[in-house]
Amino acid sequence: MNIYVGNLAYSVTDTDLNEAFSAYGDVSSANVVMDKFSGRSKGFGFVEMPNNAQANEAIKALNEKPLKGRNMRVNEAKPREDRPRRRVQY
Repeated sequence: MNIYVGNLAYSVTDTDLNEAFSAYGDVSSANVVMDKFSGRSKGFGFVEMPNNAQANEAIKALNEKPLKGRNMRVNEAKPREDRPRRRVQY
């Protein structure tokens, strides 16, 4: 299951996410989304857990819980919708 984790402190790393979620089961991947220009965290990330029961337990346990001073928003990630590409105006 792919899990969305929002409202992250900018200091949270992939390792921090992995450690928080691995307390509830196996973690396939944990990624904080970074801004490609500044290299700074965008304040959200995704965690992939292969076992849905463990993933649901992690969602219930970690939603609204603090990580590095901010309460995380944790829920099942929704599939990304196809959006038309934005036109860049010069």
